[in-house]
Amino acid sequence: MNILVVEDDARIADFLQRGLRAEGHRLQVARTGPEGLAMAQEAARGARTGGDTTVILLDVMLPSMSGLEVCQTLRAAQVSLPILMLTAMATLEDRVAGLRLGADDYLCKPFEFEELLARIEALARRGRAQHQATPTRLCVADLTLDRETMRVTRAGRDLTLTARELALLELLMSAPGRLFSRERILANVWGTSEDPLTNVVDVYIRRLRSKIDDGHSAPLIHTLRGLGYRLEDPGSAAT
Repeated sequence: MNILVVEDDARIADFLQRGLRAEGHRLQVARTGPEGLAMAQEAARGARTGGDTTVILLDVMLPSMSGLEVCQTLRAAQVSLPILMLTAMATLEDRVAGLRLGADDYLCKPFEFEELLARIEALARRGRAQHQATPTRLCVADLTLDRETMRVTRAGRDLTLTARELALLELLMSAPGRLFSRERILANVWGTSEDPLTNVVDVYIRRLRSKIDDGHSAPLIHTLRGLGYRLEDPGSAAT
């Protein structure tokens, strides 16, 4: 199993390296938030092309960029690798904050090594199941998105989208017919630090709609005023 340890405390990082390698795991270690973010993004790209899932052990208090910020940035970029937060901050509010930003589990320091192993194994099983169940190609009506190449076509015609537009489209296509509130879109595509009163979601929905629906008789992106947006096949909506 691949494990990425993002921990600035040299003593703890060394302890985790020795213990996890003794269990037969492959280890990578990052000492700062930006370094951990870059390594996690690289691991995510590897997983998308058929590599093993990487479990991330992420300390909260990190130099330059906190573990919470790293977690938030990864989830906003649709990186679904399992994340186990490690922290000395044990209050309920701290745990809830980490989980709301996208962490899969939370372990307070100091911890027993056997418990850490059990939690890593549980997250790895969940990650493998998710990876196996995640299609590389999303299709809604005549709209397709290849998650490996990030190529988008409608009715066989290539569409040119920005990185943010791609992230928004991937979110909507991941659950056709599901209504996504502005708040959920902000959390998944921009990160929860974005001002919830901003109109950035509406702006990007308009851009996406102009590229995907303009020129087609059957629109795929729909607005429910005051509630949010959904993308669905007109044929399935009519049945």
